[in-house]
Amino acid sequence: MKKETAYPVEQPALLLDFLLEHIGSQSRNSVKHLLSRSQVLVDGRPQTKFDHPLEPGQQVTVLPQSRGPVLPFPVLYEDGGLIVIHKPAGLLSVSTEREKLRTAYRMTNDYLRGRDDRARLFIVHRLDRDTSGVLLFAKDEGLKRSLQDNWNGLVQKRGYWAVVEGTDLPDSGACRSKLKENSLHKVYSAKGDEGKEAVTTYHVLARRKEYALLDVALETGRKNQIRAHLSELGHPVAGDKKYDAATDPIKRLALHAYQLTLSDPRDHKTLSFTAPVPDGFRKLFPRRRWAGEA
Repeated sequence: MKKETAYPVEQPALLLDFLLEHIGSQSRNSVKHLLSRSQVLVDGRPQTKFDHPLEPGQQVTVLPQSRGPVLPFPVLYEDGGLIVIHKPAGLLSVSTEREKLRTAYRMTNDYLRGRDDRARLFIVHRLDRDTSGVLLFAKDEGLKRSLQDNWNGLVQKRGYWAVVEGTDLPDSGACRSKLKENSLHKVYSAKGDEGKEAVTTYHVLARRKEYALLDVALETGRKNQIRAHLSELGHPVAGDKKYDAATDPIKRLALHAYQLTLSDPRDHKTLSFTAPVPDGFRKLFPRRRWAGEA
């Protein structure tokens, strides 16, 4: 296929049957390849299961095959104006003076231009290099501005899972302070009127041995906010040597942006994106039933 094509669903059907009916020029095996390569979206979300049930009112989009790079991370959602990825730990969101090419932005931009050389990509928000999870980009500059200019009003939830050192903390709590960055690029709570207001809340989901699993929510989105606040509470994120962690049980920063829920400025509908549980988190809390899982 040479261009993106959308098909409205008018009656119940299985995805493979629907595709065969609407793009009948391709063989059954070719259609299965479209599914296996995540070229089929159902209401903007990639779908690979051929027996996925469709209901009237949904929309199936078939993406053209990319001529460029294949993304090394999953696409969680895509439509005409947005693309949402699951950024892995260790990958920069955007470029720095030292690293220009190996970034989530650059990889996603190259991926989109492989399908359409006129495609553009715009940064909306960021995740720290060592934090994994939901990262949203805009494909339209006007939408990017709408999101950024109204971010705090549009975002309904920014949920993170954090594994912290120590278990002797209250079942829930909050940290409110003004954060400032020092010359070593470490963020800390400043005194007086210096810094920017930051509010972090948490709930303890589980305790095991020397670690606690927290569900953390941001009321503000400052650089290193969660890491700085939890460290100042005496419970640094595991693996976070920069913020005084003494252990590294999963060989990465144990912080994961699992959910982003916001109001779409285009039509005011609620969009909610979730990223799967990292394997290291499962290993630390093997009996935990994670959100969104049966």
